Amino acid sequence: MGSGNAGATRLLFVLLLVLAPLAIACASSHDELSVADLKARIASASPSDRTHLCIQIAQKQLDETDKLYAAGDLEKAQPSLTDVVAYSELARDYSLQSHKNQKQTEIAVRTMARRLTGLLHSLGGAEQAPVKDAINRLDRVRDDLLDSMFKKGAK
Repeated sequence: MGSGNAGATRLLFVLLLVLAPLAIACASSHDELSVADLKARIASASPSDRTHLCIQIAQKQLDETDKLYAAGDLEKAQPSLTDVVAYSELARDYSLQSHKNQKQTEIAVRTMARRLTGLLHSLGGAEQAPVKDAINRLDRVRDDLLDSMFKKGAK
């Protein structure tokens, strides 16, 4: 009994050594999709998957917005900030359409709004207007999702 289990254990260990790096490579390559790749996938995805794709795009564009504002490149930051809002709104629309992922979408949008609020506090007064507008629009996205999840009068 001992040698049979030892052989199976060794085989399992070898398989794990071979497959683990493969699994990690697959997972990291999924995370490394560009914004253009993600945008291209939206058309062929289901509404539920579109929600996830739109959130990923918005989050990647928020990362880019942060970098550009930190570098003082306000003109280049504007298109990525616009994408943050536009794809958050699309995520809301797809989530409401499919009646799925509303909670996850609301959480992701709330997190993005908080990050923008942090960014807002680092900007001068003249640079704040587009970021304030983006935060207001993300707040409306959240309100729409929350209204859908917690309908008034429903018990």
